[in-house]
Amino acid sequence: MSLITSDQFRIIIGVGQTGQSIARYLTSRGLSFAACDTRLEGAALDLFRSEFPEVELKTGPLDNAWLSQATELVISPGVAKDQPAIRGAQDAGARLIGDIDLFAREVKAPIVAITGSNGKSTVTTLVGQMANDAGIQCEIGGNIGIPVLDLLAKPEAQLYVLELSSFQLETTHDLRPSAATVLNLSADHMDRYQGMADYHQAKQRVYRHCSTAVVNRDDPLTRPLVPSTTTVVTFGLSAPDLKQYGILERDGERYLALGAKPLMAVSEMKMRGTHNEANALAALALGASQGFNLDSMLSTLRNFAGLEHRCQWVAETDGVAWFNDSKGTNLGATLAAVQGLGETLVDDAKLILIAGGQAKGQQFGELKAATDRYLKSLILIGEDANLLANDLAFENTLFAESITDAVRVANEQACAGDLVLLSPACASFDMFKGFEDRGRQYVAAVSEVAK
Repeated sequence: MSLITSDQFRIIIGVGQTGQSIARYLTSRGLSFAACDTRLEGAALDLFRSEFPEVELKTGPLDNAWLSQATELVISPGVAKDQPAIRGAQDAGARLIGDIDLFAREVKAPIVAITGSNGKSTVTTLVGQMANDAGIQCEIGGNIGIPVLDLLAKPEAQLYVLELSSFQLETTHDLRPSAATVLNLSADHMDRYQGMADYHQAKQRVYRHCSTAVVNRDDPLTRPLVPSTTTVVTFGLSAPDLKQYGILERDGERYLALGAKPLMAVSEMKMRGTHNEANALAALALGASQGFNLDSMLSTLRNFAGLEHRCQWVAETDGVAWFNDSKGTNLGATLAAVQGLGETLVDDAKLILIAGGQAKGQQFGELKAATDRYLKSLILIGEDANLLANDLAFENTLFAESITDAVRVANEQACAGDLVLLSPACASFDMFKGFEDRGRQYVAAVSEVAK
């Protein structure tokens, strides 16, 4: 059943990757539409015009009068929905919807919905891999890889695993996932939200009408308000209760566990850090909710090395290990990486952290306890380097002009046994094309050091 009928005037707001997928969906259903974008020029606009030459496309500031003529506004996740022109159109009767609800109404297969401040892509990819390794035809998409509506061009899968951002969830009302999780919650996108309560409310929408809620018991902000009929399964880094997921210690070895049963030694995983232990436990809980074979899931875990730019091991030089966590674009991600890798340090080894960029309205005081505990050196780059320096007040704080310079300084600071971690806690667009570009430049600089 489609959410949109043919007798409506609809406007797509934002014609980036998701907006273009919405346009393809509407076109495939024979439905007319117009589009708008606040940008005046750029590659996304050129692509849209070339693919949809007959579609009216307005650029520049949003036109309240024009939007108010619409029956429906189909909004891309990158567009803030509280803009006056959009609110005015809603007041005039326009309905605001997003691509996730459109997708959910089209598919019959169960959906696993994954959100959180950090770890979304890792867990989404891992659950998708677990499904395929277990012989279940699965597609992943959403905030990772393929926009959800483009998945409709493929044969229908047996299962969909979706990574969802808070922006996508703002316009999601009727997803009804088979299983849903908020992996963790920490301040992010504070330049878009009025505060943590506003951000928290957006994330919690993932649990609406879900059959199974997978909850991080170490993070109270992830606990949902769900009906008593909803199955709740928890994961965390403590010893688990019956039918819950956690960590057991036996003879000095840490194990992923289900209740009192050890499942596999943490040392068998290729992913490093306690934050990745939590990611693995969440994936096991989500997979079990869909009936995945346990032995198959554990086999997948043993072979899963994690994702590029997400606490990715890069190289070892003279006993120093280098990690690329360029996707760590907020305080919570960097805190997880510093704590996760810091807890693996042995003897007198320390972390050298490279951080900085665009702060996105964040304050970084919550990171101070971890940096004081685990760091030898803090190397800062980017336009908000001074903000981090002031908030963290770390004694051995150094500044670098470029990522290459930061790697050079880190190499001078590090000794055998130390770990060097790029985890910026900030956006990248002040110096780079994106977090991928930042990560690639870091890896290239480390490769030069390793020669």
